[in-house]
Amino acid sequence: MRQSKTGRKIVLYIVLALGALVSLFPFYWAAIGATNESGKMFSKPPVLAPGEKLVENVQNLNEAIGIGRVMFNSLFIAIVYTVLSLLICSMAAYAFAKFRFKGRNIIFGIFLLSMMVPYHATIIPLFKMMAGFGWLNTYKAVILPNLAYPFAIFLMRQNMLAFPTSLIEAARIDGSGEWKIFFKIVMPSMKPALAATAIFLFLYQWNSFLWPLIALSSTDMYTFPVALSSLFGLSRIDYGQVMAGVTIATIPIIIFFLALQRQFISGMLGSAVK
Repeated sequence: MRQSKTGRKIVLYIVLALGALVSLFPFYWAAIGATNESGKMFSKPPVLAPGEKLVENVQNLNEAIGIGRVMFNSLFIAIVYTVLSLLICSMAAYAFAKFRFKGRNIIFGIFLLSMMVPYHATIIPLFKMMAGFGWLNTYKAVILPNLAYPFAIFLMRQNMLAFPTSLIEAARIDGSGEWKIFFKIVMPSMKPALAATAIFLFLYQWNSFLWPLIALSSTDMYTFPVALSSLFGLSRIDYGQVMAGVTIATIPIIIFFLALQRQFISGMLGSAVK
């Protein structure tokens, strides 16, 4: 019996190790490509060892897109969007979870159904709206749309449903206002859910490509996905630059996830159980 259990664990660990290798290999390939010249990307057999062109590729990339400015744009847009969207989605989730009003479930269902609308169908009306406001080629045009992200509202609502309503009612009896209850009582207990939602929102905005490409016309306003797309010319593509850009663009995502991974796992497990 013990031998069978040990055998199952060994097989499980082997499968998990293979899955980890398959998942990590694209990141390794990008990092290796950033250290080699463009011609070695498609050589046979493939080059899997680090090269000596990292500094040159980074310098060429900086000359092509301006790494500092692009990094600032991406971080500023992603962080501001994440903070504002967390606040708005948390307040909406709190209302859907703890307030009783007519049509609550219908409105929440409409929010969920909105996720089924193709994103491309909203591009033209959104573009006309931003043009009418005079917000094109500004941070506002990228940050403000989709602040009320339906999936984030759903995720926060599922966690807030498990929060004891008796604590909220006791706070009301003690004279606490709704804002104090929300920020002082409910939100501190939602840290795992907030971390999980923050990761989703940050990744969504950081990897956003189509709408920033349309809304931002100046190279000084480009985010990383848009700036990297400009490296693909009609004739020659320097894959060393591209891989260097991909590697640099991946670093903030990894740091953000590692900083919140414990809360992320707790939040996902909590929303699944609740």
